[in-house]
Amino acid sequence: MPALPLAGKVALVTGGSRGIGAATARRLAADGAVVALSYNASPDAAQAVVDAIAAAGGTARAYRADAADAHATADLLDTVVRDHGRLDILVNNAGVYLTGSTDETSESDFDTTMAINVKAVYTAGRAAATRLADGGRIVNIGSIVGSTASFPGHAAYAASKAAVTAVAGVWAKELGARGITVNTVHPGPIDTDMNPADPDRNPAAGFMSSMTALGRYGTADEVAAAVAFLAGPDASYVSGAELTIDGGMTA
Repeated sequence: MPALPLAGKVALVTGGSRGIGAATARRLAADGAVVALSYNASPDAAQAVVDAIAAAGGTARAYRADAADAHATADLLDTVVRDHGRLDILVNNAGVYLTGSTDETSESDFDTTMAINVKAVYTAGRAAATRLADGGRIVNIGSIVGSTASFPGHAAYAASKAAVTAVAGVWAKELGARGITVNTVHPGPIDTDMNPADPDRNPAAGFMSSMTALGRYGTADEVAAAVAFLAGPDASYVSGAELTIDGGMTA
């Protein structure tokens, strides 16, 4: 029986208690990684992900860390390395999705978006630069609105995701000598609590589905599969890349 592609690796998924983060944690564990996942306000949901991974034969542990706190982010990486002996994969997934027209977006909402979606990612990457094993992987979760799709009410969110893409390209250059790859995944409309596909819960769901070539929302598992590819050995020569998972919305 062939070894699992991530056997012997340790992965950290920030914001791993729900949605894309939870699906990614489950997928990396299924591929053989020991998974650490962070959460802030949902310990029960995080534990449910850990339990699901354990039930499937994997290994995972949840850690509370406020993504808006730069010190907490750095401490999180230190704790994961201390507990598991190494860190091979960092998935920067934690984020907030605050929308509203530019003239209605408060300074507080803008600052929160930048603190969690940009500063936390930057802080995690900075910490990972000295903690990741050679040949490691960083995968940032971006968004199609950060580059190729502009929607009213998304200015602050789009700016934050554009920044995530920009730093990934620089990190790819800075860390490449150690065999560390850095890439960004851009989800389109994905069925999560933040952006449900159910029209009864999300009035824009039908419109969003109609804009895709496939006529539907994607699933968190489909995004997780892309992350797993970039985190695995088959993507060893992929760095500084952007992988769009949007059902052809931006085609």
